[in-house]
Amino acid sequence: MSPFRERLARKGSLSFTVRVHPGAKRTAIKGVMADETVKIDIAAAPEDGRANTELMRFLSREFSVPLSHVSIARGQNTRTKVIRLAM
Repeated sequence: MSPFRERLARKGSLSFTVRVHPGAKRTAIKGVMADETVKIDIAAAPEDGRANTELMRFLSREFSVPLSHVSIARGQNTRTKVIRLAM
């Protein structure tokens, strides 16, 4: 995730694609694919927006940005999402 943190610090904002696996044992980054899609396991179930909320909280902690600066730009109802972060 280091290159993503560097881009966020340099540009002040960042958009990237994530592929989530909800209902996992714990929330964690599983890796980065060749196309720079970030694979993330989410402990919350994909019900009533719980997985999306957990994803946003997790990314807020990972990137040390306020939760209000994390948004799902596309893919609220799918496993592939575009995330937007701002400083």
